[in-house]
Amino acid sequence: MNITARRDDPDPHARLVLRWKGGAISELTVPLRRPQPKIRTDEDTIDLIRRLAVHYPDAVIAGILNRQHRTTARGMSYTANRAGSLRTHWGIPRHQPSPAAPREGELLNVTQAARQLQIAPSTLLRWLNDGFIAGEQVTPGAPWRIRLTEELRGMLTGNAPDAWLALHHASRALDVSRQTVLQKVKRGELRAVLTRTGRRKGLRIEVPTPQEGLF
Repeated sequence: MNITARRDDPDPHARLVLRWKGGAISELTVPLRRPQPKIRTDEDTIDLIRRLAVHYPDAVIAGILNRQHRTTARGMSYTANRAGSLRTHWGIPRHQPSPAAPREGELLNVTQAARQLQIAPSTLLRWLNDGFIAGEQVTPGAPWRIRLTEELRGMLTGNAPDAWLALHHASRALDVSRQTVLQKVKRGELRAVLTRTGRRKGLRIEVPTPQEGLF
């Protein structure tokens, strides 16, 4: 018997040649299974999970991966269990929240930062979206994190001076758009504070008083 295997052919098969005692020869072709490609999660996703696991539990990691339209090696969406299994397979440690009080300059999630700054998380998110407070993301789609600094704490006050105006009043007083006012505040051309309590809660802007005799 002679066997010839052709695994690299478009149609993989093995050819068997049988020689019988009487001298007769039989040929038989047997199909072979095609080699299956290895199913493996791409390196970029594994590296991202490694970075995310430092900050987030498996459920949050799964949500981030899904928002980035990433799928498992078999094309399925991520769940906490799937993210956890992949993390365990690659020996990536589970996220361990720190029980200690936050240190100066530490990155906190919005809820933690709002608690430290004594404001509502929704207020902090609004100021974050307006650009008055800087935030960081590990990757697009990840929760925002706020760096707790004395500078940030100093931006907040219980009460603003009486003459300082809300955004829409400052816009009218300066006869410019709200966006222009916001840009001036961000560039440091106008002084502003963020008040955290009371009826006047929010951004308050110091509008310079025109000085007579200058023009």
